[in-house]
This record gives sequence, structure tokens and C-alpha cells, in this order.
Amino acid sequence: MAFRWLPIPISTDPPPQMKDIQKTILVTGASRGFGFEMVRAALDIGDKVIATVRNNPDELLRRFNDHPDLFVVIMDVVHEDQVIDAVQQAMVRFQQLDVLINNAGYGIISAIEEASDAEVRQQYDTNVFGLLNVTRAVLPYMRRRRAGHIINISSLFGFDVIPGWGLYGSTKFAVEGITKGLAQELASLNIKVTAVEPGLYSTDFLSEHSSRVSQRTISDYRDTVGQMRLSASLLHGNQSGDPRKLARAVIEIAHIQRPPLHLLMGSDAITLYRNNVERTEQDIKEWLDVSMNTDHDHQQ
Repeated sequence: MAFRWLPIPISTDPPPQMKDIQKTILVTGASRGFGFEMVRAALDIGDKVIATVRNNPDELLRRFNDHPDLFVVIMDVVHEDQVIDAVQQAMVRFQQLDVLINNAGYGIISAIEEASDAEVRQQYDTNVFGLLNVTRAVLPYMRRRRAGHIINISSLFGFDVIPGWGLYGSTKFAVEGITKGLAQELASLNIKVTAVEPGLYSTDFLSEHSSRVSQRTISDYRDTVGQMRLSASLLHGNQSGDPRKLARAVIEIAHIQRPPLHLLMGSDAITLYRNNVERTEQDIKEWLDVSMNTDHDHQQ
């Protein structure tokens, strides 16, 4: 039901209008989760894929049976020199790049007070500054061709948060702002930009490989963030969203002429967004007089 409004159908087979349009797609963080599934979905419809991993590229190649349209390159998004080198390797291999999917990232479950400066900076280095590193490396090639599509994987916590996810959510708020800014700056260059905001999907995002907890805990947050730590571990593997369906939807969006700026994925993402809008509208209504009376008085 969450996909009813997509401009093309979600199905196990590629839509007819996509079968003869091969794209070259770069997917960061491709070793597991959404990244892995998007690589699979793209290869299934005949796209060429550059998949980035932080280590062991041969393992990903093996999982895809050394697919001739798959190029796996080592790249940690936090190291700009490595990012530039990886993108250059990709261009040598495939000569063009149509779509960038900024997928690499991880979450931290922590009260904002509990997280150390190092933990917060590491979260931002990957989720925000790493995304910017890859985007800067790719855009010169897209600008030269006056064509391309940047897809940033955000989150339902990119427009609202719950206890324990404030810091992670703040990185996705940043991704939302970057996406909107890019969309306006790149529109005249025929480069499209989309933020994908997934809800909870049955990937390993809540596992120790993709999600962390702060080293410090404070007892005063036991009934809020503490409960979130417990429920997150119980939820792992039982999320309602199907990551293969999301991956197919994202790859389909990469093939259409007028993709959305925002693509909320999953019923939980829709619910969280609508609840946030309702609360914000209520605050505006209650405090409208205060808000509207802070402009300069008009001189007669």
C-alpha cells in the first residue's frame, strides 16, 4: 500500500520501459543490507554497477558469480583520497556514471548526553562528510555530461526522531538539507536528486555490524534510551519492511525521467512523517500570534 503512488509499478520483473535503458550505477556500502540488495536489483535488470566496500572485494564478486557488469572497488567514504581514486577507477572501467546511490552509513543508539565527542564525530564523518566526499568526487563527471541522478539514502529519522536516535537522526536531517540544496543547485544542469527515507526494514542495520551503542550509559535515561537499546536488539530481524522491495523501487526510480525529491518508504515512515507534520501544524496554530509579531513595525 505504501507504494501505490509510485509512477511505475513495483514488481519482480523490470518494467517494459526500463529493459532497454542500461544505467551505470555507483552504490556505496554495498557489502550488505540495502546496498547489497540494490546491487542485486540493478544487475537483475541489466545495469552496470560499481559497488564500493571497505574491504574484501573478492567476497562480493563471489556472491554475484563474478558478474561481468559488476565492478567492486575498495572505498571508505571517510577518506577523501580513497574516494577520488575509487571513482577514477570506476570511470576507467565503465567510462560513464549515470547514478550515484549514497548508501554507506551506520546508526548509533545513544542519549545525546551519553555519546562522546569521538562517537559523535565518527557518526558524522560517515553519514554526512562521507556522503559529501563521494558526491564531490562524482559531480564533475555528471556536470560534464549534463546528466545524472544522485540518490541519498536518508531515514524516517530524517524528519522526526525518537529517544535514542537523536544523534543518528541529526545526521539524516543534514542529509535532507544537503539533498534539497543539491536539487536546487543542479536542476539547471539536468542532474536529478532524490532523498529516500526508509522506515524499518529487515536488514542487519540493527546488528552490531551496522549499529552501535554509546560506551557510556546514564541511569537517568534508563526508561527512555535504555528501553530503546533493549527493544532494538529484540526488533532486529523482525522489521516489517522487505529490503528487496525497497531496492527494486530505488533502482526503478533511478530509471525514470522525473524522479521525486522525497521517497518515503514503508508504512512506518509515512506514519512518522504525518505525525510530525500534525504536531508542527499544532505548534504553529497555538503560537501564531507570537511568530507573526516579531517583524519590524511598519513605518507610517
